Amino acid sequence: MPRPHALAALLLCFVLSAALPAPSAQAEKARVPPPPRRAETYPMHDSHAAEHVTIAAEPGDIKALRPDTRLDYFGHDMLPIRVIVTNDSELPLTLDDARIHFIAADNSVVPAATLDELQRRLAGIKSATGQKVPLPLPIPVPITTGKQDIDKKLQQDDHDFSFQTTTVPPHSTVAGYLFYDMQGLTDSPSQSPLTHATLELRKVRHSNATTYLDSFEIPLHPSARD
Repeated sequence: MPRPHALAALLLCFVLSAALPAPSAQAEKARVPPPPRRAETYPMHDSHAAEHVTIAAEPGDIKALRPDTRLDYFGHDMLPIRVIVTNDSELPLTLDDARIHFIAADNSVVPAATLDELQRRLAGIKSATGQKVPLPLPIPVPITTGKQDIDKKLQQDDHDFSFQTTTVPPHSTVAGYLFYDMQGLTDSPSQSPLTHATLELRKVRHSNATTYLDSFEIPLHPSARD
């Protein structure tokens, strides 16, 4: 028969293992965005017929159009915009040099946010302050969520929702989400920053070319509410 202190240790191990989630439950599953349609089927797009390329934008200003991300970017004034590129030419396109800017009604130019910029904005999330996570058993060292948790979720969202490739093969469509800082772009909370705005794409080119296609200018507008 196990000694009393050994029996107590075994019991504690059993309780701890029962209280903690199984490894499979802790694993974060990938979140898959809906497959993109051809770019010309979206209301907001710009087609270059001579170059056989169409690029569309789908702003996530309403919940139905926002990606199922782990973090609330829209709630922190970072507007998600899905960019959809359809290449109907015989040559692959590359987005390696592309500049994709949000042009506001007053001509303010907003580049797509970097991961560092998103992290700084999201640092205001409550969990970043070191919120204690409740546990079923007393543990001497408090467990907190914070910057590392945000960084991890940022990386996961980037992996699942950004462009998976910067090359668009012939006769194919690729898409990815970019985020744009909307703070200070309107004087009134009731006015959408999408009103009279444009998404501009420059420096898109064919993979084997040294010259760029003409710039794409996609007129934006607020999405229809239900």
